[in-house]
Amino acid sequence: MQLSDFHYQLPESLIAQQPSARRGDSRLLHVPAGDDGFHDRQFRELSGLFRPGDLLVFNDTRVLPARMHGEKETGGRVEVLVERLVSETRALAHVRASKSPRSGGRIRIGDAWLVMEERQEELFLLRTEAGGFAELMQAHGHMPLPPYIQRPDNELDRERYQTVFGDRPGAVAAPTAGLHFDREMLDRLAAMGVETARVTLHVGAGTFQPVRVDDIDRHTMHSEWLEVGETTVAAVEAARARGGRVVAVGTTSVRCLETAAADGRLTSYTGDTRLFIRPGYRFRVIDALLTNFHLPESTLLMLVCAFSGYERTMAAYRHAVEQEYRFFSYGDAMFLERKT
Repeated sequence: MQLSDFHYQLPESLIAQQPSARRGDSRLLHVPAGDDGFHDRQFRELSGLFRPGDLLVFNDTRVLPARMHGEKETGGRVEVLVERLVSETRALAHVRASKSPRSGGRIRIGDAWLVMEERQEELFLLRTEAGGFAELMQAHGHMPLPPYIQRPDNELDRERYQTVFGDRPGAVAAPTAGLHFDREMLDRLAAMGVETARVTLHVGAGTFQPVRVDDIDRHTMHSEWLEVGETTVAAVEAARARGGRVVAVGTTSVRCLETAAADGRLTSYTGDTRLFIRPGYRFRVIDALLTNFHLPESTLLMLVCAFSGYERTMAAYRHAVEQEYRFFSYGDAMFLERKT
């Protein structure tokens, strides 16, 4: 397939610039497995799409305040976006400046200094001269809002660009499908017998990088770190045994589970993934998907097309535009059942 196959027209006015007043206030487009149209719902109606014994799989990553502003020793302005913490005092980061920092060059963030040790492709390995990156980001970092949110971050984003269950810091972008859940919804699902499990994928800035080739089979997927533990493997097996569905919350949870099942059977896994899911992919684990609306021509839209069917997914997107759903990170959600 070609990149242009995944294009759709989106009015800029539908790109959500702010979160909804409350997490559960978003809308929900239900895309059933059959061909009986689409159902416009509210997210607070989500529990009606589940049955006892189903398993919800969440990504429990937590977003770092990873964007920092500073200056080089020469006085030039610098923006540092941490991509991945390597150790307490080292991180791989994107560095935006008039000139790329040289090896041994120093960047001042507040009263602290970073040293550029080496370049690794488009990333720079930075080291703190004193203290750790976690403390530095807490003191001087900003929430790394996506480029399509055209405003500075604020204090509200510190709470709302996080899921209520995220407790493993390491991401530079939120697993946005999880942003809709509040404690009330989680309690309601638990009370009706819906089980939950967790995976971790630290979303990197590469998730926003455009596909730059027309033939999507030639696209090289960015790398992200993930972990699927034995407890989650057991939870999936138990759901299968009782006849429940495995429902992934977000494309990041899909990539976790499908990476861990790459050999045909779901097993525990810790490490990097470059799994690129596009039409033609055979899913091994998930039965349904809760996700947000994704950018035109993005790998995330390709994943959704692979899951729900290309024509069905693109028709759902056209419906969402016509019905003026809110798109992208702070936008509305869709619930897709697996195409049989």
